[in-house]
Amino acid sequence: MKDTLKLCALSLGIGLAATSSQAESIVDIAAGDDRFSTLVTAVTAAGLAETLAGPGPFTVYAPINDAFAALPQGTVENLLKPENKDQLTNVLLYHVDDRKLSANMIPGGSNYFKPLLASERLCITKDGDGVFIADGTGDVAKVVIADIQADNGVIHVIDKVLLPGSRPDCH
Repeated sequence: MKDTLKLCALSLGIGLAATSSQAESIVDIAAGDDRFSTLVTAVTAAGLAETLAGPGPFTVYAPINDAFAALPQGTVENLLKPENKDQLTNVLLYHVDDRKLSANMIPGGSNYFKPLLASERLCITKDGDGVFIADGTGDVAKVVIADIQADNGVIHVIDKVLLPGSRPDCH
């Protein structure tokens, strides 16, 4: 009986410790994952870290480091310059939706979605091959990992940096 009580107390203590652990925001998750170090640097340089750590909800289409490395040479370094903060902010806001959209909430077929960059649209296509996002340059990113849950939204990992431009074809 004494052992059973000890086991129950230990289980209760573990359960309480687990529920008291701090929830992680989108920024916390990205900062804790080396695959997003370039994104975290950009979000910090643009002054968006506090916003994206806020209550949300947000959906972030998060490019991995390799996606930034695939941009033309010097692009990232140029965007990170203080005089280009507005342009960097626009690129980053193009990757954020002000709703929490898990992959199962994205309808099948091709549909326009409005990112936080107010004047722009993304075309998100969901089919048997996965989820794809067309940007304003005509490039298409693939969601390589969906539904990383944060306390203030969700992250979908993508393999390309989305760039604003003209409205993408969405058919």
